[in-house]
Amino acid sequence: MTLILLCGALIGLGVLLLVGRRPAFSTSAAVQLARLDADRSRSRRDAVAEKLADRQSERARRIGVRINAWMATRGYELPKGMRADLAVTGRTLETHLGMTVLAGVAGIFAPAVALSPVILLGGMDLSIPLWGALFGFVLGVVVNQFQLSSTAKERRQDFRHVLSSFLDLVSMSLAGGRGVPEALKGASELSDSWAMVLIRDTMGRARLQGMTPWAALGDLGDELGVEELRDLAAALALVAEDGAKVRESLTARAASMRQRELADAESQASAKSQSMLVAQLLLCAGFLVFLIYPALAGILGL
Repeated sequence: MTLILLCGALIGLGVLLLVGRRPAFSTSAAVQLARLDADRSRSRRDAVAEKLADRQSERARRIGVRINAWMATRGYELPKGMRADLAVTGRTLETHLGMTVLAGVAGIFAPAVALSPVILLGGMDLSIPLWGALFGFVLGVVVNQFQLSSTAKERRQDFRHVLSSFLDLVSMSLAGGRGVPEALKGASELSDSWAMVLIRDTMGRARLQGMTPWAALGDLGDELGVEELRDLAAALALVAEDGAKVRESLTARAASMRQRELADAESQASAKSQSMLVAQLLLCAGFLVFLIYPALAGILGL
């Protein structure tokens, strides 16, 4: 019986794959109009979702403004690492504080809603929902902070990837005879990614304020918590007068950053492979239990 079920499952999987990979030959006008209508409705749903997200962020910002004012009057400040995470994700302090409070409030009411049938029937002590509300509040705050940290980590990885390409572009510009400020400005204008736009805007403000580009990049590295950008600013400040050494330093830094990215990618792939192996072992163990259970039930008389 088990063999028959497995064969049927394999056959069904093969049919599903064949149907899923079958190319769509219908290219009539009606089909194209239906696709356009589907895309239009999808875009409308996305627009509605964006409006709802904007309303939620505005509500959270209003709550965060009050909390920030209360913290400022009492001299409370967020840690430097959290401020760097907010800067690299582009989230304001008020919005983060409001989202944290909303997540904690949601965590307070979640256990009570989940246990409401048991509470109404009178089969549970009221102290349990109270402890659950406290645990839910802490969990909501921790989850919101963890989400901020994970997003900031991803954004810093993207920034480092863009920074390595930026260093290569600056090195090529220096090899063409440009000075360091002109090479930095020209390299920052070759892409419109968020990291490159941030670098370009930072150097533009530095030029208006009378600062050197590398000093502005160092301040940006301190603000975002990107050590590579601080090291780059320090190196440019030391050897800004010697073009050859600048080119060698930038090339070496770009190569080391790419090697670090490759090592991080390999470690992430290894971790995912290990997790997949554990999942496969659990599936095999469950399948073995499924096969052995009828025999054990017959022997033990279950």
